[in-house]
Amino acid sequence: MNSADSSSVCPCGSGREYVRCCQPWHLGQPATSPEALMRSRFTAFVLKDPDYLRATWHPDTRPSELELEGSPDWTSLQIIAASEKGHQGKVRFRAVYRVGAGWGYLEEQSDFLKEDGRWYYLSGETSEGPLKPGRNDPCPCGSGRKYKVCCLRK
Repeated sequence: MNSADSSSVCPCGSGREYVRCCQPWHLGQPATSPEALMRSRFTAFVLKDPDYLRATWHPDTRPSELELEGSPDWTSLQIIAASEKGHQGKVRFRAVYRVGAGWGYLEEQSDFLKEDGRWYYLSGETSEGPLKPGRNDPCPCGSGRKYKVCCLRK
């Protein structure tokens, strides 16, 4: 696993430091909500931590193996909607990734289930496609700068 600097901004897009955001979940504390679990799972994809991803995947749908070699370079996460009712939760999100010199996105409506005080990712319906940011759009890398002065120049 690649580790994040504890004082760095968390990759999940919350704007908080990793140590105060997703790191406690990565160290074994149960996520407090489906959204918190989704954010921590995105961060685990960024950090290439398959063990955490498998541990937070519901046993009924968990893959026997999870290899992250060759997975996309995930750059940003946007939570579109999140809800929970009793022991069930839903999170709709958009994750952006870099593909060579271009960009792509994955949107998912994820289902979560709470068992024994822990939230688990159950399943999701996904759609995926290319992302074509405009020059004046926010850069998909998550820098907060305009695309034309950030990654368009690279």
